[in-house]
Amino acid sequence: MPSFTAYIEYDLETESYFGTVPGIPGAHTQGDTLEELRDNLKEVLELCLEDYDGDLPHFVGVLEIEVSDEAVR
Repeated sequence: MPSFTAYIEYDLETESYFGTVPGIPGAHTQGDTLEELRDNLKEVLELCLEDYDGDLPHFVGVLEIEVSDEAVR
């Protein structure tokens, strides 16, 4: 079974999780819990892949970038 890597963020204002699967147009959604987000991402990803006609993305890794304190307000 193929698997994909999702990018997940938490929004303090809405208290919701937001996720996207890089490289697959339209593969993004939200959920109130991580479990709900996972279920929603699986559903939207399967829908997006039905019409997808490109090369599937290959996850390479995560790169942490350090910036100056002045850049973060």
